[in-house]
Amino acid sequence: MKNIQFKKPIIISALFFTFSLFLLILTSYIWGKSDHENNIVGILESISTAIAAAAVFGAAYIAYKELAEVENTRYMEISDRLFKELNSEQNIAARRRIYQNLPKEPKKTTQELKKEDRDAMKQVLNSLDHVAFLTQKDWIPDALIMPWMHPMISKSWEKLEPYVLYERKSRDEPYYYEHAGELAKRCNIWREKNLTKIERDNKWVEIDNAL
Repeated sequence: MKNIQFKKPIIISALFFTFSLFLLILTSYIWGKSDHENNIVGILESISTAIAAAAVFGAAYIAYKELAEVENTRYMEISDRLFKELNSEQNIAARRRIYQNLPKEPKKTTQELKKEDRDAMKQVLNSLDHVAFLTQKDWIPDALIMPWMHPMISKSWEKLEPYVLYERKSRDEPYYYEHAGELAKRCNIWREKNLTKIERDNKWVEIDNAL
C-alpha cells in the first residue's frame, strides 16, 4: 500500500510534466518558427520550465496527501475518544438512570432527588460537556459523528434541559453547562437536516432500558 501511495504522485507528476512540455514546445515552435536557432533555445527553456513545474506540482501533491492523512488520523483519534466517552460503563449507567428516574418538574423535585439521581445527572452533564469540548468548531465535522451520537445526546438533553434551565435561573449562572447546551443545539440542527419529521417527532417512552 505504501509503494502504491509513493508511486502515485510520481506518475501524476510525470503526466503533468509530459503535458506541460508538449504545450511549451508547441508554443515555442509556433513563436520561433521563423528563427531555427531561437526555436531550439526556446525548446530547451520549455523543457527546463516543464521539469520545474512538474517538480513543484509533485511536491505540492505530496504535501496535500500528507496533510490529508494527518487530518484523517486526527478525526479517527477524536472519534475513538468520543466513542469511549459515551460508551463507558459509568456513562451508560448514568444515562439509563436519568431516563428511568428523572421527573419532568425540576422546581418541585430537585431537592427531593436521591443522591444517586443527582450524581447521575452530574455524570451525564459532564460527559456532554466533554463531548462538546472534543467536537468544538473545526476539530471534527458533525457529519462524521452525529449519525451515531445524536440519539444519546438528544435523549439525554431532553431529560436534563429543564433541570439545567432551572439551575441557571436559581444560581443566576447563565453559563451553567453552556457547552452541553450548545452541543444539543448542534445535534438538533443535524437531526432537522437528516431525519424525517416522523423520526424527529418520535418520543421515547418514560421508562426505557435503552442506552
